[in-house]
Amino acid sequence: MAQPEQYVSALNPSQASTVVREELLGPAGGGAPATGGSMGGMVVAGAGLIASYGAAQAQQAAAIQQQTGYLLQARDNLTVAEVRAEMSQQYAEIQSGRILKKAEIEARNYQIAGNQLLRNLRSVNATARARAAASGVVFSEGSAANIQLENVRNTMFDVGITDLNALTAQVLGFEDAAALLQSTEYQNFLNVFAAQRQAGQYTQAGKAARQQGGLLASATLTRGAIEFAQTASRGT
Repeated sequence: MAQPEQYVSALNPSQASTVVREELLGPAGGGAPATGGSMGGMVVAGAGLIASYGAAQAQQAAAIQQQTGYLLQARDNLTVAEVRAEMSQQYAEIQSGRILKKAEIEARNYQIAGNQLLRNLRSVNATARARAAASGVVFSEGSAANIQLENVRNTMFDVGITDLNALTAQVLGFEDAAALLQSTEYQNFLNVFAAQRQAGQYTQAGKAARQQGGLLASATLTRGAIEFAQTASRGT
């Protein structure tokens, strides 16, 4: 009959089955098989060892399943974060384009207003010259000329304001568009970085679950082997 030290090495399933077979049927080279109560005890012990092996395999399978779940969660979270970042960047680019277009239209409206002021100036001065000529006054001298110069001065001041407003609209529009793109890019970077960190945590948790499952499976199989060895030693 084999000694207990042999059964501690039953972590190997093929070796465990060999030990069980030898205890029940005798060594491969011959010998009398166990009989009576000893054989019954060995059958129960062998069944317990097989059950321990099955439980160990189930624990390993559960650990693998748990690790797979963590890895899938990590992949899904990272993929969703990347897709959201891409969609957010596209939306920001569209919005920035609209801001630039709005600023361009606003600047053009100011330029149109400035051109309208110049047209009005020409019309007013032409009317002033016509009235001066009808009155027999030289329109390039005296009060007639002063009125025209005052009209030009006031109009050019207003045109300067419209040009400044047009330039301001373009500058502010560009700044708003750039700020929108920069803030969106920065926020997307933070979101993806957070998702990567979380994915790393899920990956580590999956590894830990896999290791824990392996330890539990080894402990279960070892306990079954020890119980089998103890039963076999009592039967000697």
